[in-house]
Amino acid sequence: MQSLKLMAAAAVLCVTAAAAATAESRCGGASWYAMTSRTASGERMDPAQLTAAHRKLPFGTTLRVTNSRNGKSAIVRINDRGPFIKGRMLDLSKAAATQLGFIRAGHAKVCFEVIGRAP
Repeated sequence: MQSLKLMAAAAVLCVTAAAAATAESRCGGASWYAMTSRTASGERMDPAQLTAAHRKLPFGTTLRVTNSRNGKSAIVRINDRGPFIKGRMLDLSKAAATQLGFIRAGHAKVCFEVIGRAP
């Protein structure tokens, strides 16, 4: 009976650790870009819109992105793929970076949460 309790406790710890790792993976580096060509989704990049690039999230997914340094946040829509620089998980439009307060720095540590799934 005691070994069954230990196994159950170990399982809970593994699930908790996996959840914590997933939460941590939603924080990382972000940069911004402003181009005028087409994005991977086929729409034209508009630096004035609150959009972002992510390697895997479906196009149309909305995220709340928060700058870890100053607490400012923005709601963005995924419409492109990238970034392709190690240590970065999002490329944001110029408008999003402005709202988050890191235009001058060019990059920032951010955290994001998915708030809407693509249709």
